[in-house]
Amino acid sequence: MRKFTLFVTAMAGIAAIGLGQESTTATRIKHLVVIFPENISFDHYFGTYPHAENPANEPRFMARPDTPLVNGLSAALLTHNANASNPENGEGAVNPFRLDRSQAATADQDHAYTAEQMAFHAGLMDLFPKSVGKGNPPKMDSPSPLNTTGLTMGYFDGNTVTALWNYAQRFAMSDNSYGSTFGPSTPGAINLVSGQTNGVVDIRNGKGGVADGGNGSFTLISDPDPVGDVCSVPTGMLVSMAGNNIGNLLNDAHVTWGWFSGGFDLDITNENGTTKCARSSKSPVSGKVVKDYIPHHEPFQYYPSTANPTHVRPTSAKSIGHAGDAANHQYDIHDFFDAVKAGNFPAVSFLKAPGYQDGHAGYSNPLDEQTFEVQVINFLQGAPEWRDTAVVIAYDDSDGWYDHQMSPIVNQSSGNTDALTGPNSCGDGRSALSGVDASNAHAQGRCGFGPRLPMLVISPWAKVNFVDHSLTNQASVITFIEDNWLHGKRLGKGSFDGISNSITGMFDFRSAPRTGKLILDEKTGEARSTH
Repeated sequence: MRKFTLFVTAMAGIAAIGLGQESTTATRIKHLVVIFPENISFDHYFGTYPHAENPANEPRFMARPDTPLVNGLSAALLTHNANASNPENGEGAVNPFRLDRSQAATADQDHAYTAEQMAFHAGLMDLFPKSVGKGNPPKMDSPSPLNTTGLTMGYFDGNTVTALWNYAQRFAMSDNSYGSTFGPSTPGAINLVSGQTNGVVDIRNGKGGVADGGNGSFTLISDPDPVGDVCSVPTGMLVSMAGNNIGNLLNDAHVTWGWFSGGFDLDITNENGTTKCARSSKSPVSGKVVKDYIPHHEPFQYYPSTANPTHVRPTSAKSIGHAGDAANHQYDIHDFFDAVKAGNFPAVSFLKAPGYQDGHAGYSNPLDEQTFEVQVINFLQGAPEWRDTAVVIAYDDSDGWYDHQMSPIVNQSSGNTDALTGPNSCGDGRSALSGVDASNAHAQGRCGFGPRLPMLVISPWAKVNFVDHSLTNQASVITFIEDNWLHGKRLGKGSFDGISNSITGMFDFRSAPRTGKLILDEKTGEARSTH
């Protein structure tokens, strides 16, 4: 089992220990774990929440009667969708349609920076099949629209993503959270840890994955591998990032933290005989064999100050997360479990599942994804620190899956990779964040916010059966960490953390924490026991 989860430890008046020094927290959260799966739009998982179709032979989901509604797929959007009536979408011009559990493994959609903006069509939200749609490989028994660009209009409900719907029922979720910018996995991961995709340096093997950021700078818009990582493809595009990330601030404050990636430990040999960078696992759902570690999903590897390029192992389970450890805060997913079991729960933990469990369409799927998430959360509920822990499930990008909600344009851009409101245009140019170099007052290639993404908070301190409508984005996780552990200190230098709301709206710190636990079945997502 390998998956990446971010844990931040915080609690009012409680000390989080790092190398003998103490750091108090602003809230009752002492441990924050961020699980960061791949490539899901909000409507793709929650468009019909809390109403599931409940066909025979699928896990059944029945919502509590007091469940609040979300900004999801209305009757009009389901039956008279603008994507279905726009002839430019060709054979993919279809209404949103339900995907069942047997269809969990789908083709990957286009989720490039420019293509996603074109799908939004200046807010009309009606060019998804044309701009980002990709169909499944043809099968004799697979009817349209599964084999057309209309696949992008497909969505799952509580009979497939059952675990996530059950977590939403018992804890808190957001229906107004977005990718900080448009684009694929790496920009989303970089935004999660720094809120700043400008400042690309040391570009090797071409510049196809960056945009002109202005003032001689470059902005990351694609998925190049990190320079120096021994698992990066040496002949592919490689980059490094300038500037700071949240790891640097946590180090300065002596707060323990780590990024935990499936497959990062190169000393392990899997049951199938694969080892080192080639370690791989077979999906029990799709049968596909996928590499466990994907370098462009590991954001801290792009920054020399927080990188562990040769995947050096930690000294011991007790040293994980602490400054001075040889691994420099970059670990395998099993190291997270080892540390918690050893009584060394880092304050902030980011978890990335092995490839087959990260949820990315094309090589992963929602059933393998939820298995990882349930394994992590079941484990944490059995830990003595659970009372003061919060788990955030947030996503890196939308994969191009249809979502009906136009994102607010909080940062504008006008370069040849932009196309949101017209050619070379994302907004009117008045709202601007600087580049990593403050002299670059308006860095280009950072059109945002991007697509709407799911976000959930699972914690004894989370509001119950609650839908948060406040505006958040990937960098809101940074803002919470900064407010909780760092007295509100910001990364600055154009980071989205300076304009982002925190995720505190999904917590209730005025009431006592809930002592109950929700243990789910890792294969079906159904409740196995509640206490």
